[in-house]
Amino acid sequence: MARPRGIRELAARCGMSGTHKASGESLWHRHTPEVAVLGRIGRVIVVVCPGQGSQTPGFLAPWLADPAAVEQLAAYSEAAGVDLATHGTVSDADTIRDTAVAQPLIVAAGLLTLRPLLADGRAERIGGIAGHSVGEITAAAAAGVLAEADAMQFVAERGRAMADAAALEPTGMSAVLGGDEAALVARLDELGLEPANFNGGGQVVVAGALDALEQLKAEPPAGARVIPLQVAGAFHTRYMRPAVERLATVAAAHDVSDPGVTLWTNNDGSVVTSGAAFVDLLVGQVSSPVRWDRCMESFAAAGVTGIIEVAPAGALVGLAKRALKGVPAVAVKTPDDLPAAIELIEQAA
Repeated sequence: MARPRGIRELAARCGMSGTHKASGESLWHRHTPEVAVLGRIGRVIVVVCPGQGSQTPGFLAPWLADPAAVEQLAAYSEAAGVDLATHGTVSDADTIRDTAVAQPLIVAAGLLTLRPLLADGRAERIGGIAGHSVGEITAAAAAGVLAEADAMQFVAERGRAMADAAALEPTGMSAVLGGDEAALVARLDELGLEPANFNGGGQVVVAGALDALEQLKAEPPAGARVIPLQVAGAFHTRYMRPAVERLATVAAAHDVSDPGVTLWTNNDGSVVTSGAAFVDLLVGQVSSPVRWDRCMESFAAAGVTGIIEVAPAGALVGLAKRALKGVPAVAVKTPDDLPAAIELIEQAA
């Protein structure tokens, strides 16, 4: 049996409503995604997929009350080579902080959320999808760029490769809140640090050597506050270049299709219409900054009228409330949050 590509096909195989599509079809009908058409067709609800650090102990437990979700998570676990059910229900915070565990866990959670969220024809009412860092793999699978099993294999190798790169020398990350962005970038250059995530709303995550991060905390730019983050390495910087080479090899082994819905990239916030180009960006993304600020600017330019964040949700909705003021947003943390998210989709129809 061909592996499912996109959530519509997955939903059909799980006995949910929606037409079964042959392998290669995504959750969305094939079209050429262009931001320019979003306002005209009224599809302005954007689904966003969170990145590493969003996971908390036991967060998958409510989702696994559904037997179909249990079955699907088992398939994801097999593809990734990680016991996702255990890590999503009983593993402690330190265990799921491990990059090799956290990344496949987050992608699996997002895909589990999308299955009921976009069933019953709701996929056709979505304007587009984007992911933050590892969440881009969730978005790629949902849009049909990668089959779900391939996405899980890719993210498992991504987590291992980034963990191995982080182990080569002691590095870390810190969040910088407030201050002038240009002054911050100049200070980072002085210290040999790099911006890793431009998250919008005055928040930039920086990364590099631990002693340099300590210096930044002791002497931040005017008006800025520095908060050390509990992560294992300097992700999205030059320290991750060894992981890029490994991921390029993994990516070359997977079949790729063009996205069936508007799909934005962390690289610069633009829409990517080529599946091959998007996978290339996924590979390079591990050693380049996440420009979530530009993604949100693109959402605004597309006329977004609602944001839905899939599990493990919360962080991206928080950023959207600051950068996209007045735009309704729903964080789908548990199945109990699905009715509010579905209502937002149906209101946009």
